[in-house]
Amino acid sequence: MTQILTHTPLWVFGLFFGLVYLGYLQSRTRQVSRGRLIVLPLAMLVWSLYSVWSTFDAHLTALAAWACAWVAVVVISLAWVPSRRLAYDASTAHFTVPGSWMPLALMMGIFFFKYAVAVAHAMKPGILDTTPAAVMVAATYGVFSGLFMARALCLSGLMKPLQGAPRNA
Repeated sequence: MTQILTHTPLWVFGLFFGLVYLGYLQSRTRQVSRGRLIVLPLAMLVWSLYSVWSTFDAHLTALAAWACAWVAVVVISLAWVPSRRLAYDASTAHFTVPGSWMPLALMMGIFFFKYAVAVAHAMKPGILDTTPAAVMVAATYGVFSGLFMARALCLSGLMKPLQGAPRNA
């Protein structure tokens, strides 16, 4: 384990602490505009897609697995209304977003999964060169970023819950 940590570039530790701080900020109730509400999910989407691209280049199967997982998670997640309601102040055009530890958990999930993939690749080059590995890794990235996006879409009101979906109070 020490060998792995000593060979990890310093910027990775900076990214880790930056994500922890960002996740901590998400745990607190805050006022945000609709545009700002979608920034973090878009950033996680780009990071997730970049992770697939940087690991598998333009491997069509990996990109398709990522896209299918992302779409599936967003569609399934939109079938349920978030249990917490957002307050919207039309005079300031801001939402009051209740704090949640979920964004931190998702960010850490993406971070540690990407780290584990990089370590596996470094320790045993070629381990990810199979189609099943590409599908599993890419789909996992898609699930994480899809959860981020679905949460933002539901909270912001940009997407309405699917017709006939159960409503949680």
